Amino acid sequence: MKRWFSILVLLLLVVFTLTACGNETATTEAPTAAPTKAPTEEPTKEAPDVDFAVMPGGFLEKALTGEYAGTTVTVDGAMEGNDPDGVKFDRGVAAFEEATGIDVNYIGNKEFEATISVRVDAGDAPDIADFPQPGKVTQYVQKGVVVDVTSWMSEEWLSQQYNQSWRDMATINGVEAGVFHRFNGKSLVWYPKDDWEAAGYAIPTTWDELMALNQQIADDGDTPWCIGIESGAATGWAATDWTEEMMLRTTSLENYDAWVAGTLPFDSPEVKNAIETWSALWFNDDYVFGGRSSIVSTYFGDSPAPMFEEPPKCWMHKQGNFITGFFPEGAKAGVDYGFFYFPPVDEAYGKPFLVAGDVMVMFNDRPEVKALMEYFTVPQSASGFLEGGGALAAHQTATPDMYGMDMERGIAELVAKATSFRFDGSDLMPGEVGAGSFWEQISSYVAGSIDLDTAVKEIDASWPRP
Repeated sequence: MKRWFSILVLLLLVVFTLTACGNETATTEAPTAAPTKAPTEEPTKEAPDVDFAVMPGGFLEKALTGEYAGTTVTVDGAMEGNDPDGVKFDRGVAAFEEATGIDVNYIGNKEFEATISVRVDAGDAPDIADFPQPGKVTQYVQKGVVVDVTSWMSEEWLSQQYNQSWRDMATINGVEAGVFHRFNGKSLVWYPKDDWEAAGYAIPTTWDELMALNQQIADDGDTPWCIGIESGAATGWAATDWTEEMMLRTTSLENYDAWVAGTLPFDSPEVKNAIETWSALWFNDDYVFGGRSSIVSTYFGDSPAPMFEEPPKCWMHKQGNFITGFFPEGAKAGVDYGFFYFPPVDEAYGKPFLVAGDVMVMFNDRPEVKALMEYFTVPQSASGFLEGGGALAAHQTATPDMYGMDMERGIAELVAKATSFRFDGSDLMPGEVGAGSFWEQISSYVAGSIDLDTAVKEIDASWPRP
């Protein structure tokens, strides 16, 4: 009996020992498994909610996770930070900076057209250049220093954001050299609406009606037009606008394109006729405030100011919609001023519309720079201009509610209803012509220091040839 009792006790001891060992094993093994569990892994960063579209798989999508936070992207252009347009630009990129942590440093200056070449040649190109003259981009494409946006942006994305015409205008020698950011419609005439209506003047719809209105205002003892083309190193560009308007209104689109391409010379009858058409208005001292002699010396941004005096000292000013940024503070659209379409000259050429815009061109290939370039392809990047007035979004994804002013919505509708449109011709010409001899020679012609034949021959002689 004692023997069996001893065996039973021994068996119980064995079972107790095995159970204790099993529990100890479970206790000591559990901590070794912990390091492989998810809680010790780096948590995935989530992108913040933003009100702008993002190209799937692009650099902007990565930037929204903070991957490039703390970096800086420099943008150079013709605006200065304290300019009305410079402030609007900053407002447009604020959402990008906040969402990505990337600082956008706009270092623009009034002499941009002259300094950008020096910077690029010195190896000090900005990350992105804001070109108001796309024709000047050609030389940098030829040098191979511009990054083709299609090297990383998808065809689907670009086609979604832009009408093909904008992409065509950004394509140089087969390189899609940049993306358009904002634009302004140039075929507009501004007038002091309340005084205009009180005077009983009618909106002209043809060139003949416009010329008759000029004489009517002059007969009333007033001056029809406010005109000034002084703009520092860029003096003359306003006169090139009038030439382009007349090329679209007095000859075919094919001739306009040939002229821009350099195959229809300035000395041709078509181009000279276009210039002579606007000269009949400009060179009549009864039609221009201050007379012909004041045009070259009057700053373009100051030239519409007399229109807002009481009573107006001039009644019409032709300029793109950006000019509202130079109107007197407190002037109200639809009350103090209105606008109408610059009338056609020959009905055979329909109702063309001249436009101009800024193209963003990338020089330095870094991920944060690509992220900003992608942001420039959405209309929210131009929100400062849309909300504050002065420019329209070049993006076909822009919606009417993005515009803070009825005026801009109205201009966009005019552009959409035009029978044809073309980009500012001088902006598309080679830089040494469009932003060089054309400005210079047309200014000398307006000043009266040279005649038209001399001016057009000098411009033709400056055209770069292979």
